[in-house]
Amino acid sequence: MTERSENTVVILHGQEDLKVETRALVAPGPGEVRVAVAAGGICGSDLHYWLEGGIGTIRVREPIILGHEAAGWVESLGEGVTGVAVGQLVAMNPSHPCGTCDFCLQGLPIHCTAMKFKGSAMYLPHQQGMFRSLMVIGAGQCFALPEGIEPGAAACAEPLAVCLHAANRGEAVAGSLAGKTVLVTGAGPIGALCVAVARQRGAAEIIVTDIQDATLAVARRMGADHAINTATSPEGLAPWQAVKGRVDLVFECSAAAPAIRDAVSCLRPHGTLVQVGVAGPTPVPLNVMVGKEILFVGSQRFDREFADAVALIGSGAIDPRPMITATYPVTEALAAFRAASDRAQSVKVQLSFADA
Repeated sequence: MTERSENTVVILHGQEDLKVETRALVAPGPGEVRVAVAAGGICGSDLHYWLEGGIGTIRVREPIILGHEAAGWVESLGEGVTGVAVGQLVAMNPSHPCGTCDFCLQGLPIHCTAMKFKGSAMYLPHQQGMFRSLMVIGAGQCFALPEGIEPGAAACAEPLAVCLHAANRGEAVAGSLAGKTVLVTGAGPIGALCVAVARQRGAAEIIVTDIQDATLAVARRMGADHAINTATSPEGLAPWQAVKGRVDLVFECSAAAPAIRDAVSCLRPHGTLVQVGVAGPTPVPLNVMVGKEILFVGSQRFDREFADAVALIGSGAIDPRPMITATYPVTEALAAFRAASDRAQSVKVQLSFADA
């Protein structure tokens, strides 16, 4: 692990104004660690911040370091830190609920009203993110991985946690995924990892849809049995739409109206639609959903699933590496963001901070 003399950061100053800059080093305080970041994944929310200056009503109002998917090597420990050691590879959980608001006390920390989520512009001051060569973070947000795990794989713990939470939400109402027919609509990073989770939990048949062949090819490598381009093969879902539908559960990862219509048409009566993708107002076929008595389940972010995601990656039970389509040095962050925004060629694009 090379000692670093300055902190390289990827910072957004406003819409389409992304820069790589340096900042002063910060020492870890009590209960904190400093991590030499090795890999960071570009998420859809990072792209929205860059391309649109915000996500819906959440706007970038001051410079913000982006990134909330990252892993690296523990470089130094603050006072009183136990449980992690210098030199360990750790995945960093960007989520830090307050623990004292009404929702936290009800056991719903995902809905914390004072959530501190790295790389989020929801509140002022913004929560600065993880795209930096040296990251100071609470030791409790660091989860160690065994030797032999690549930092790029470890950095996928955050999106995998999102998919594990979605699966837990679905299984809470539909029962185990084992033996079920599962449809995943949208083959981006979350869709690809939902495929992997469904396969790991024993789904009998997994279908994935998208409008890009490149992303569908990745979904197959992640465990899909059938990959259908609904733009070039609009009748491709016909076998699962027969009678009143043959699919038990859908992970809807696109938030696109045509994909939602396809999902509902494939679901059997009393099937379950887990909505993972988010967008603005989206029309849904309520008449069919009501007629089939579809169970609709919303899912956002994660809580305890982050530790589960690290454990699955660490054990090799889920390998996210097939979805990492490109890695750029942090000095080429702008090129990386451009590549990540091109769904015809990219699923998960990561930044490498190894030489920063």
